[in-house]
Amino acid sequence: MRARMALSHANISVELREILLSDRPDELYAISPKATVPVLELPDGRVIDESFDIMKWALSQTQTDWIEISLDKQLAMIKVNDEEFKPWLNKYKYHERHREHPQKFYQGKCAEILSTYETILNTNSYLMGKKSQWTDVAILPFVRQFAHVDLPYFEKKFISLNQWLEGWKGSGLFQFVMKKYIQWQPDHAPLIVSF
Repeated sequence: MRARMALSHANISVELREILLSDRPDELYAISPKATVPVLELPDGRVIDESFDIMKWALSQTQTDWIEISLDKQLAMIKVNDEEFKPWLNKYKYHERHREHPQKFYQGKCAEILSTYETILNTNSYLMGKKSQWTDVAILPFVRQFAHVDLPYFEKKFISLNQWLEGWKGSGLFQFVMKKYIQWQPDHAPLIVSF
């Protein structure tokens, strides 16, 4: 989702191949042996197979107001999200695979990090202040995933963060990139999308 949002923000058109992870085509493995999504193959043959790196590449292709605030400050917050929050989030979402602790433990670890965002958003519209920045879009999908595990808990505990999330979910950018596409098949005509 965050890669698509960055591509859309940068007005970059791509050939979209929507796949199901339960039915990964050989063509995906040919491009990226990791066979994870998203994957972006550039015209020069380079492959970018991490959503953060796709965002970084997309934003390097355009003049963007998403990096008006200190890039170092933004990258530091994104790093906490990607290296600390995401692992706890995965354990929270898939707690039945991580039985060393109860689900509430993982929820609490996630909540420690989300509380930082809540504090910021108590007095700001966005995570970096008054304007949306790269950080907001980089972190958004993971906050959304957390919220959907136990929505009543999230809405009660994180009032400002929930307002921020709902604002993004109501945005044209979010709704545009969340459009559903049919599963790609090798015999399909190329689907060129400007997210």
